[in-house]
Amino acid sequence: MANKFYITTPIYYVNASPHIGHSYTCIAADTLARYMRSTLGEKNVWFLTGTDEHGQKIQKAADEAKLSPQEFVDKVVVQFKGLWNKLGISNNDFIRTTEKRHTEFVRTALEIVHKNGDIYEDTYEGWYCVPCETFWVEGQVVDKLCPDCKRPVERIAEKNYFFKLSKYQGWLAEYIKSHPGFIKPASRQEEVLRFLELNKLNDLCISRPKERLSWGIPLPFDPDYVTYVWFDALINYISAVGSFDANGKYASEWWNDDTYVVNLIGKDILRHHAVYWPIMLKALGIKPPDTIFAHGWWMMNDAKMSKSRGNAVSPIDMVNEFGTDTYRYFLLRDVPFGLDGNFSEDAIIKRYNADLANDLGNLVYRTLTMVEKYFSGNIPQGKMDLNDDRVKAIADKISGLKGAITPNLGQAGDYNFSAALEYIWSMINMANKYVEETKPWNLAKENKNAELENFIRVLVSVIRASEEALSPFMHRTAALIREQFLEKTIKKGAPLFPRIENK
Repeated sequence: MANKFYITTPIYYVNASPHIGHSYTCIAADTLARYMRSTLGEKNVWFLTGTDEHGQKIQKAADEAKLSPQEFVDKVVVQFKGLWNKLGISNNDFIRTTEKRHTEFVRTALEIVHKNGDIYEDTYEGWYCVPCETFWVEGQVVDKLCPDCKRPVERIAEKNYFFKLSKYQGWLAEYIKSHPGFIKPASRQEEVLRFLELNKLNDLCISRPKERLSWGIPLPFDPDYVTYVWFDALINYISAVGSFDANGKYASEWWNDDTYVVNLIGKDILRHHAVYWPIMLKALGIKPPDTIFAHGWWMMNDAKMSKSRGNAVSPIDMVNEFGTDTYRYFLLRDVPFGLDGNFSEDAIIKRYNADLANDLGNLVYRTLTMVEKYFSGNIPQGKMDLNDDRVKAIADKISGLKGAITPNLGQAGDYNFSAALEYIWSMINMANKYVEETKPWNLAKENKNAELENFIRVLVSVIRASEEALSPFMHRTAALIREQFLEKTIKKGAPLFPRIENK
């Protein structure tokens, strides 16, 4: 295991307000960062997110808003930072591609690759998709529609600069084959390998003429051009945490052989991260990340959420309606990370009432009530009677927590949040079943104080273990549980999750 852990989200494009997909990636990354801090220590984990602020769509959105591009992005970035604060995202850094530290780094990187002979000038003629900011060759376009977003493409002919992506195709295919787990889930790794085997990579256009697009980082070797968005955006992962020396060698505290590096993304940008990005790093003499994980989409009625479809849901609205931790829990619990999921308020309410109100909330509140009623608010110092098969099973469940969670949340894990939460809930449900079977009210009536003390000890042990295990997922809920279960006494508050009546 590496001594340090560096996790990134994509930098989010700020041509519009943040949506559920943005929050999904950030919540997942935050959960992994919090878990790794608990195992490696605060100083050994770095979590980066940020915003992608250049490109044609930004220029167009700014023009429509009657603002300069910088004024426009400054306004939208506030929304992203505000949402991350509301969701309790614990990022160590927030990078913007308009910041000087990034723009200067990108220019240096371009200079290095250009001097090494991996960038050349050529004339391009073909189809261009403005929303995707992507060029397409003739055979990829059907009915003048973008193969990715299905919106109309434009015919463009112009001189541009190209990065020799094709030069490294063989290296990348071999690298992926020899590094199982480089791309996750496994189905995505197979998808990328299949793409590389069936297609010849086209060299990547990395520029736009200033006369067509002025909003971007000027090329250091030709001031009449600005940098194409992907060669600008992807670089943020290294520009935020390192620098080049005078000889063009990169050094970083967080991108090195002693650090496990994870790029967390949505599956729609898999090719850019699994093909362009490692090749760009290879050309710069920098090691690839250890893992690129592409999660699925949240759908609405089996269609991908998007503003153009009119089915986008605001994360702020969901948090205001259900609370931060409920929203976080639903996104991480309802669907295995990597697969697509269907989003609805009914699904949130169902998950809330079943898991949070009936299971976790009920266990916490009924235990507090019993400690208050039977022991005047003092937590009894009972013992776990391992001769009782039910208690033994619960004790085994508690001791197995780490072994169940680490394969899912550990640095080289599967990032299966749903599976980790399922294990925690199986422990909570065992404790609730134990209450129903033991009937502690009868123990109290019969003055079986020792048995009652031992019974409460079991419940408190489950609650404390659950609180610790849930902290990366639902840190505010975990804090509320800690506040109510002090070392020797309780401080009973309101129920954590009052039931919601589904109207």
